[in-house]
Amino acid sequence: MHDHENSERLASYADILAGELPGAWTSTYLPSADKDDLAELAERVWDLDLVAATLAEIPLQHAAVLSRPDGAQLIVLDRPDERDGFLIAAVAPHDLPDEAYRAVAEPNGIALVDDPFQGAETVAGDLLARYDTALAQVRHNAIGGFQPSQPERVVLTWQPDGFLAAAPIGEMAAAVLVANGFVQDPQTGIHRLSGDDTTAQARAVRELGAQLDAHGIGTGLQHPAGRTAPTVTPAALPPVPTVTRAQARPAR
Repeated sequence: MHDHENSERLASYADILAGELPGAWTSTYLPSADKDDLAELAERVWDLDLVAATLAEIPLQHAAVLSRPDGAQLIVLDRPDERDGFLIAAVAPHDLPDEAYRAVAEPNGIALVDDPFQGAETVAGDLLARYDTALAQVRHNAIGGFQPSQPERVVLTWQPDGFLAAAPIGEMAAAVLVANGFVQDPQTGIHRLSGDDTTAQARAVRELGAQLDAHGIGTGLQHPAGRTAPTVTPAALPPVPTVTRAQARPAR
C-alpha cells in the first residue's frame, strides 16, 4: 500500500473514531513532514507495553492525535505487523513534574480492529476509563493532593496561594467547575478557583457542590495542614475520609 493510501486510511479512521467516542473529541493528522511534532508526541506516549515496544522498533512516521477540550489526548498509529487495524495509546499531559507520575499505573495502549465504530466501543470501555483515572491521579499529584478525584466524586484541594484546585474526571464535572469560576490550565488540565474573595469562593463551592450532586457526583474538600479556611465555610460539602495505610495498599 502506498504512503498516500496509508495516510488517507489512518486519517479517515481517526476522524470517525473521534466522532464516535463519548465527549467532544477532534482529530488532527500529523504527516511524516511534521518530524518535530511527531518526535515530541512519541516522547509523551503514556505506555510501557504494546505501543512502547512498537515505537522502540519503528520510529513514528505519521500519526493522528485525538484531543478533548480538557486536555486529554490519544494517539492513533499503524500496526507494525501489517495486520488490519491500528494501535491507540494515551498521551501524557504537558508540563507536569516527574514526581506527579510516581505510583500511577500507565494506561497502556491497545490494538483496534479496522472498523472504527467497533474500535470506539473498545476504547470507551477500556483505554478511556483507565486514562481518565490516571489523568486525574497525576494532575492531583501535581497540585499536592493525596486523594485524586473519581468519576463519581470531585476532590477540591486548598493551595498555598489560597486557590482551590481540582482534577475532575469527565466533561460534566469539568463543565460545572468552569461554570462556577474555575479556570482550566490548558496544558495540565488542572482547574483552579481564585481565593482573592474568600466569601465568593465559598459561595461558588457551595453552588457547584449542589450542581454536581444533581448529576450524581459527590464533592470532597481537602484542608492541607497550615491552610486557613475561608470566612464562609462551604457546609454542604462532606469531609474527605481518612485513608489508612492498610486501605492504601494495592491488593495482592
